[in-house]
Parts: sequence; structure tokens; C-alpha cells
Amino acid sequence: EPEHHDLTSKSANGTSIIKIISATMFAAQSARLVTRNVVVPAGRQQQKRGFINWLTNYPDKVMETKRIQQAGGTCQGEYNPTWLKQPGDNITLMIGAGLCGYGLILSSMGMYKLATGKGKKD
Repeated sequence: EPEHHDLTSKSANGTSIIKIISATMFAAQSARLVTRNVVVPAGRQQQKRGFINWLTNYPDKVMETKRIQQAGGTCQGEYNPTWLKQPGDNITLMIGAGLCGYGLILSSMGMYKLATGKGKKD
């Protein structure tokens, strides 16, 4: 039968679990106070937010992209699909189609080998 431990039971060295938890919480609060009040040495500056400024001040190109996407209307179907209007879309399409085709060929070869028993390791 397993032993039952409550929060006031003594550990192996005689301290209660409540005292251990209290000491841990005190240490965490002290660490927070120390790090909050750290003074930066003279001559050393705080972070200049290099990449944060780049992310927040990034140029807004939404309207430019919207203009490209809506060129000639938006309901054109297969004659001028929206997903092929931007530069580089054809390359993305070819890469995606190539990967899908390669996967289809490999899976077909695998199914053939499974069906005929070829390529087994004896």
C-alpha cells in the first residue's frame, strides 16, 4: 500500500514541504526584484531594436499586390487564374507539380512491387 503524504509531512531531512515551497517562492520573487532593478553600466546602451524596427516599419505592399491580383477582373476562371498573376508564380507551380509527380511515380512503383512481390529482401 503506497504511503500518503500531505503538505505538512516531513521529508527525509526533517523539513516540511510547505517550508520548501515557501523558500522556492521567496527565491523566485527575489530573483525578479534583482533583475528588474538591474542598472545598465555607463557607456553601454540598451538594445537599439534592429530587427524589431525592420519588422514593424516594413513597407506596406498590400495595395500593390491587390492591384496585380485584380488586373483584368477577378472572375476569369481558367483563362487567367488569380494564383498565376504574380511574378514567380509559374516557377512555384512547376516545382509543386514536379514534387507531386515524383511522389506519384514513387508510390506507383511501390504499389507495383508490393503487388508482384518484386524487390523483396530475402
